[in-house]
Amino acid sequence: MLQILSEHPCFNGIQAYYRHDSRTTGLPMQFSVFHPPVEEKELVPVLFYLAGLTCTEETFMIKAGAQRIAAQLGIMLVTCDTSPRDTGIPGADQDWDFGHGAGFYLDATEAPWSKHFRMESYVTDELHELIFSEFNADAERTGIFGHSMGGHGALVLALRHPDKYKSVSAFAPVTAPSHCPWGQNAFSRYLGHDGNQWLEHDASALMKHRQTPFPHGILIDQGLGDTFLHEQLLPEQFEQACSAAGQPLTLRRHEGYDHGYYFISTFVEDHLAFHHRVLNAA
Repeated sequence: MLQILSEHPCFNGIQAYYRHDSRTTGLPMQFSVFHPPVEEKELVPVLFYLAGLTCTEETFMIKAGAQRIAAQLGIMLVTCDTSPRDTGIPGADQDWDFGHGAGFYLDATEAPWSKHFRMESYVTDELHELIFSEFNADAERTGIFGHSMGGHGALVLALRHPDKYKSVSAFAPVTAPSHCPWGQNAFSRYLGHDGNQWLEHDASALMKHRQTPFPHGILIDQGLGDTFLHEQLLPEQFEQACSAAGQPLTLRRHEGYDHGYYFISTFVEDHLAFHHRVLNAA
């Protein structure tokens, strides 16, 4: 049963927060939805946003300033928490970049994480079904985007589930997690030490085996003042993979911009316009 936690008028639409008992994670999950005003009378396209490490279902909605543009374009925005919470797993709160708040949008296969940390199935199946059954949302016009760990999630889930997402973009994504400390730490504990399993959740590795999966292009924005750029994000690896796969990619590098939400809020309008254009073309 869907519980409404709060609703707030916002640009003639509604910013709402919800909780439900998840069959996928086995725990309560929270998510947020911006309902554009036009949703009252017609099906609207949907953008799923995946947030980064330590974030919640509130972070993007509070910090990105996206609702004004979403209201103008008639786009529903959906964002979920970054992991299950209160799992009772020893050590789940020990590190800021692993465990609670750091689900990496995959289904863990290693105990004890595999019982509750099933974020890929949660996002692509359960939350997906919930949005289209409860709200006036158009399943044929659905995109996904995200930031940092969530940018990793957006790229990977789009590549693994191209039947569900017609458009994809990212802010400062972790594009090659098999080759960076964040990804190696998470993958070794969630997925074990089988490198082949890691590659199934690595956007750069996945792209190498695809042929132009998103013909309308992929948009990525990356700040050159981002302290995580060279050690954790590695956008050049994804750029090379897209080139080899014939995948159109717009990778914009911005002098001085860092990893935070000031950066995201600067370019979020471009991302919503990109998705609006692609989803309407699709």
